[in-house]
Amino acid sequence: MSGAEVLDIARDGVWVLIKVSSPLMIVGLVVGLIVALFQALTQIQEMTLVFVPKIIAMFLALIIALPFMGEALGSYMTRIAERIAAG
Repeated sequence: MSGAEVLDIARDGVWVLIKVSSPLMIVGLVVGLIVALFQALTQIQEMTLVFVPKIIAMFLALIIALPFMGEALGSYMTRIAERIAAG
């Protein structure tokens, strides 16, 4: 395996990682911003107020995005297995 092939596999792996993790990160960011805006507008500074909505929203996003995540990881594994089999 040449260096270019290794870099190609690594680049593909990083891209798959970004595609798989981005739905949850975006949901966490949006919910965090909404809760922070709510806290700033109402002067409520409760620390646990941030965590509960974010955990619930990320759990729901995980349930919704799980088929996409599984398909992306499965196709990456298939590409890797094909390269291993091809030699």
